[in-house]
Amino acid sequence: MFQLLQNTLGRMRFIAFTEGISYLILLFIAMPLKYVWGHPMAVRSFGSVHGFLFVLYVLFVYLCYKQYGWNTRKAAILLFISLVPFGNFYADRHYLQSENQ
Repeated sequence: MFQLLQNTLGRMRFIAFTEGISYLILLFIAMPLKYVWGHPMAVRSFGSVHGFLFVLYVLFVYLCYKQYGWNTRKAAILLFISLVPFGNFYADRHYLQSENQ
């Protein structure tokens, strides 16, 4: 785990994973709590955490784009795919994991 955090790409993969988890919690736990059971505090709490992690993710995509010389298409795909539930996990498997070996 700590080897993963030693470079920019590894840190980005970690942020992508945590951002993906926070997105799933927001969609599948906090949103039902708000709209089905009437507890809006869950969305406020997890929404703030997810928003912070999403901003970090966008920042790390940009840093990796500059540092590793990614083309614009790859960066755009990584940004777009993060908007899809489970998208960050797909991106890690197909776009990032092989590059961090």
